[in-house]
Amino acid sequence: MAHTVAQHHVATPRRAGLFRLVSKAFSVWRERRALTALDAHARKDLGLSEQDISIETARPIWDVPQTWRL
Repeated sequence: MAHTVAQHHVATPRRAGLFRLVSKAFSVWRERRALTALDAHARKDLGLSEQDISIETARPIWDVPQTWRL
């Protein structure tokens, strides 16, 4: 009986790292945009002012706290 080996594409570590980086950047962007949708009550619960939200959403996606980094 002949054996065949199916070829499966496996992401290289570099591609996996790039995908993770892009995914994380998109998550940061999405979270910051969600802040703008908060109503006054939700902002108050979180202890955020309009100015806090404005500052956070103006930050570039690579400007995140050290604990968020890969």
